[in-house]
Amino acid sequence: MTSLLVFDSRETQLKRMNIFVRKVKHQLLHITWNQAIQEIGEEQAEGAHQLYTSRANIQEPGNPRGPGEPPLIKGWLPYFGQALKFKKDPLGFLRTLQKQHGDIFTLLLGGKYITLILNPCQYQLVIKNHKLSFQMFSKKIMKKVFSIQKSMEDDDLNDELHESYQLLQGKSLDVLMENTMQNLQQLFETQLCKSADWDMAYLLTFCSSVIFEITFTTIYGGFLADDRKKFITELQDDFFKFDKNFPYLVSDIPIELLGNVRSIRKKLIKCLTSEHIAKMQELSEVVQMRQNILEKYYTFKDTEIGAHHLGFLWASVANTIPTTFWVIYYLLRHPEAMAALRDEIDHLLQSTGQKQGSIHITREQLDSLVYLESTILEALRLCSFSSIIRFVQEDLTLPSETGDYRLRKGDFIAIFPPFVHYDPEIFEAPEEFRFDRFTENGKKKTTFFKRGKKLRYYLLPFGFGASKCPGRFLAVNEIKQLLVILLTYFDLEIMDDKLIQLDYSRFLFGIQYPNSDVLFRYKVRS
Repeated sequence: MTSLLVFDSRETQLKRMNIFVRKVKHQLLHITWNQAIQEIGEEQAEGAHQLYTSRANIQEPGNPRGPGEPPLIKGWLPYFGQALKFKKDPLGFLRTLQKQHGDIFTLLLGGKYITLILNPCQYQLVIKNHKLSFQMFSKKIMKKVFSIQKSMEDDDLNDELHESYQLLQGKSLDVLMENTMQNLQQLFETQLCKSADWDMAYLLTFCSSVIFEITFTTIYGGFLADDRKKFITELQDDFFKFDKNFPYLVSDIPIELLGNVRSIRKKLIKCLTSEHIAKMQELSEVVQMRQNILEKYYTFKDTEIGAHHLGFLWASVANTIPTTFWVIYYLLRHPEAMAALRDEIDHLLQSTGQKQGSIHITREQLDSLVYLESTILEALRLCSFSSIIRFVQEDLTLPSETGDYRLRKGDFIAIFPPFVHYDPEIFEAPEEFRFDRFTENGKKKTTFFKRGKKLRYYLLPFGFGASKCPGRFLAVNEIKQLLVILLTYFDLEIMDDKLIQLDYSRFLFGIQYPNSDVLFRYKVRS
């Protein structure tokens, strides 16, 4: 195709590129650079760039839009600018721009101007500035993805729902953890009664099923009726179909173009309306509080209540599933790490007189398992490719070590944590998995440096400030409890030799899923 396009006139090149832009405008986060080349041809890319530069007066890379503003890297493709290059090799792309323009610059991505801050010593500039808002960004996500409208206009509702997150900490968290452990042991009870034969499973499928069922039964309880298992299975199947389309829902693609996603979302919302919530047994404190709050702002039969519950359920499992996958995958690929964790867990159980039978571990005891926690943090470091984004509510001046920068109202400012997570100055051999990276002399390690300065923000898989994940304690402890069960009761072995890599389809949004599932086997330990 490229060889034919070389002979196109510049006007034809421009026409082809216009068609291409319209075609991929709504697929910003999902198109690859190779697809772009196939569509418009590599040979005429430079010509099209020059044509657009001359006609649209596009600024050259690095020129600010106005006095005192950060360098602007706009790119030659209208609307999505540098998005293709950013997604193709995010770390390499940003490192190149850092050498050229410093730690602060602005990118055109998907029709939005986003100023990035790369120096972790300057992250506090984002946290402490009242002219920057996370709420504007999150409200639009809630509306686009979950069809929640009232949050856009009722801050009182948002504030009250935010207060419910306190029930994900402290004594309320202890109760959730007790229920999680009971549900886990009940879930694996059948396997524990089997003979010592190997069971085979695909790891991502296994993690998805276990995490969804455990999380749902822990926070939403269940039904006493015989159809409990059927309900959870159907809910789970629909949930994963819906979640698969999350990257598209969060973009500008109209839901009408996403097949049956609208009907699946409607079905999920219906399953979580007040009528169904009322039939559930043993609701957690946090869900009961949220339901009480929602009934203050909606009528009992308003289906938007179900949309709120869908959003809460999604937030509870969407990133926990891939995190669990990566933790177990790395343990399967690194037997020395699995052995260290198993020894640590066995020692704790023996010291507390739990050599056999049911396991009861407090939050404090889980916190003492430093290698277990370090393994989870290391998986998060390697696999989190999220971004921390704030909306610029009014014109502001951003002070920095290299000077002050002016930001425009309506733009965005962002931090990209993987840039820190993969920094060799902060983490030695950052591409390697090291299960004990966050330990030192048998204790938790929290001291890391950049340019001679001790870092406050060296690991940010959960965001920070107003956008910090409120369910992070529950999620991490749930993964710890699952690993305690698996490593105590089962032998685990990987069956596939293929190397699994990150799938960047959720690039900029949370923990990345694997690009392929992997077969493993497990059996009851003798």
